[in-house]
Amino acid sequence: MRLVAYEANGTRAFGLLTGEGGLIDLAARLGVPDIEAMLERGLLSRAASFAHEQPIAAAHRLLKPLHRPGKCFCVGVNYPDRNAEYQDGSEAPKYPSLFMRVAASFSGPDEPILRPAESEKFDYEGEIALVIGTAGRRIAPARAMDHVAGYTLANEGTLRDWIRHGKFNVTQGKNFYRSGSLGPAIVTRDEAGDGPFRLTTHVNGALRQDDTTDRMMFPMDEIVAYVSTFTPLAPGDIILTGTPTGAGARFDPPKWLVPGDVVEISASGLGTLRNVVADERAE
Repeated sequence: MRLVAYEANGTRAFGLLTGEGGLIDLAARLGVPDIEAMLERGLLSRAASFAHEQPIAAAHRLLKPLHRPGKCFCVGVNYPDRNAEYQDGSEAPKYPSLFMRVAASFSGPDEPILRPAESEKFDYEGEIALVIGTAGRRIAPARAMDHVAGYTLANEGTLRDWIRHGKFNVTQGKNFYRSGSLGPAIVTRDEAGDGPFRLTTHVNGALRQDDTTDRMMFPMDEIVAYVSTFTPLAPGDIILTGTPTGAGARFDPPKWLVPGDVVEISASGLGTLRNVVADERAE
């Protein structure tokens, strides 16, 4: 299934995206307002029973699939070439590097991602995000993917100079308002499988990032198990699994995003997340 949130006739809803681009409304059929509530109430399998019903006829606009996600964890430096970029002579890490993002830092598909007035060092990071569907704590790696409802795409937009403000954290540069994005759909595991996925990022049509998830230093099941060790995972939590080499900061000179740039993040079987860069309006 491909689960999407959308707006039609001025109302937020969610549903199934059909192969022909149509939408089957699930909000009314399941009696819940959004994908988060559907996951919280364990209705994912019931949603599949409506897959062959009549699509809606109204015009619609896709929104980010999770409007009120739970915890959002992000994995840093999870592809081997990214680790080599640091040129610090260190051994491969034993555990994932983690930080968190807030929901307001994400836009949706085909919405602008915003460059704030505080920095021009605005960068992209194409990633695959895991959407948790079943709660768990201290999950064994062998069972970890059973707790994942599906996948979506993410642009883990970053203000590079703001991740250096503190000595040991990157939180500031990773949480500017609508600097990143999520979408376009949550593709369930029964449709997408568990990879490997080829992940690419294009900026204005030029390929910038290109790698496959089987090269991750910390595979998806290990990430889920590790995070669940120190905090309970709940339906609607998301985990961004890391970005390949090729971000704008690594070019000489750096290739920062500017207004009008088009960023397209794609993964095999998961679609394409497209956003245009805009300057954030001063309040």
